[in-house]
Amino acid sequence: MASSLRNRIFHWASIACVSIIGGLTQPVAQAQTYTTIFNFDTPVGTLPAAGVTMDQHGNLYGTASQGGVLNQACPNGCGLVYKLTRQGSNWIYSPLYKFNGTDGFLPQSRVIFGPDGNLYGTTTYGGTGNNGEVYQLRPPAHACAGVQCPWTLNVLRAFNRSGDGTNPWFGDLVFDAAGNLYGTTKNGGAGFGNVFELSPINGQWVETILYNFRAGSDGANPESGVVLDSAGNLYGTTYLGGPANHGTVYKLTNTGSGWTESILHTFLALDGSYPIGGVILDSSGNVYGTAQNGGMFGGGTVFELTPEDGGWTFNLLYSFNNEGEGSQAAMIMDAAGNLYATLFRPNLEVVRLTPSVGQWTITGFVGGAGNTPYGSVILDGSGNLYSTSSMGGSHSHGTVFEVTP
Repeated sequence: MASSLRNRIFHWASIACVSIIGGLTQPVAQAQTYTTIFNFDTPVGTLPAAGVTMDQHGNLYGTASQGGVLNQACPNGCGLVYKLTRQGSNWIYSPLYKFNGTDGFLPQSRVIFGPDGNLYGTTTYGGTGNNGEVYQLRPPAHACAGVQCPWTLNVLRAFNRSGDGTNPWFGDLVFDAAGNLYGTTKNGGAGFGNVFELSPINGQWVETILYNFRAGSDGANPESGVVLDSAGNLYGTTYLGGPANHGTVYKLTNTGSGWTESILHTFLALDGSYPIGGVILDSSGNVYGTAQNGGMFGGGTVFELTPEDGGWTFNLLYSFNNEGEGSQAAMIMDAAGNLYATLFRPNLEVVRLTPSVGQWTITGFVGGAGNTPYGSVILDGSGNLYSTSSMGGSHSHGTVFEVTP
């Protein structure tokens, strides 16, 4: 494996990217405009651990894992959901909901729009038993003046330790075409997290546990969510588990009588370690993801899994240097097949990987205000990138930023 991996390695060098082709280095620089859209502070939220979601009007929605309401349950703040409304070249901040601890706290995942136009997300703690919850936010029934227009919280599921898992982590929720909702918990269930489904039935949300992880070869502690393919199969990663306990990539298939797990890849360190960010799929059914650590230089990897002869072939696309950790967020792919990710490093970095004749060229975009981003990036129709940094900014509590390539 080592020889095969070395043939696919690219070396990262500062802001520019360097691809190793036939022993020659070819730096590729990229000019960009970096703009801080919003600076977080305690009253308006701190430590945004997730990226943002954009509506059809170009407004942004997100979560701050702390800040907002400070009380005994969460002295650093219980976290909140916010909206940034685009007005020309300006952005107007609006808090949509501030958690108080009993109704959830530490929202570390993005909010997503459901088919009904409401927002859906998770909190890692709070709710009954303090084990986290799945929530829905409904907009006000009538327009209200100013920016203080709170939305209404509806708890769809409060997790309990012994039955259905605890502590949903960074992973986004996802809807299928029938309106069912899928997600993961990092802990609980059989002890090491699970994949769950919430189905709307007769005005209630009914939970089904699809798979409990057992910390063996099947994986343990999923910190990311799942994605769906066109056949309704689910794909994701576990942070730990596998033969070397460096994490796995898994697939869940509905057999009609239950869900069956198959392992697509187990990490052994040289190919990456601790895949936090989950995976994405392209139109051909190939799977792409990142590992936070490991690789040839210890700074994490970008990988591809391709279906072949009834199995899966692992391709190491890129290995980052050891100047910090790799990506903790899910990647995205644009229409041209380029991949984008944030890197969890002291200097904020967003990278783009571009396929070219069987190789991948990497381009780095570096900002000056924020740092250590957890969240994934999104693209608007003009190719601009948006995400958050968990720290930095004018108050040192994180930012929302835009990068215009």
